[in-house]
Amino acid sequence: MSRNEKVAIVDGLSSRLESAPFVALADYRGISVAEVTDLRSKFKDAGVHYEVIKNKLAKRAIEGTELESLSELLSGMTTWIISGEDPIAAAKLLKAETKGLVKDEKFTIKGGFFDGELLDSKGVSDVAELPSKDELFAMLLGLLQKGPQQVLGVVQAPARDLVTLLKNYEAKLADAGE
Repeated sequence: MSRNEKVAIVDGLSSRLESAPFVALADYRGISVAEVTDLRSKFKDAGVHYEVIKNKLAKRAIEGTELESLSELLSGMTTWIISGEDPIAAAKLLKAETKGLVKDEKFTIKGGFFDGELLDSKGVSDVAELPSKDELFAMLLGLLQKGPQQVLGVVQAPARDLVTLLKNYEAKLADAGE
């Protein structure tokens, strides 16, 4: 590999990492070419980068950045999973698509980086348990609707109570025969 190719790899990784809110590193020993191809395809379709980069080049790319703490995870065979715009969706996809490989001990999550913090493998799994953007928007919409609904209930209560009182009085008069 020429020096220019190495510089291009380092620059490419640096630029992808600058805009990535979630990064995971994994050891992929024992995984077949077909399984890697399938993973790459699924990640690509979801807008997530799945790539293998030499550890030495990766260390150069993260040197001097907030991701520099990932360098302690860069040993042995390492693959990078770099999220697109939605970090939670990337973490959920990683967890779902590698579940069988992790169980067969062909794929091991080393750790990751999310929201300014270095994560261990359990931390990466925990990110996948967070609600997605769509779920958060639905929760927010529910909260926004709840306030006006409660106000409307309070405003309507006196009229509803008056109607109930009149019906009870009418029923009492009917029972008395008047």
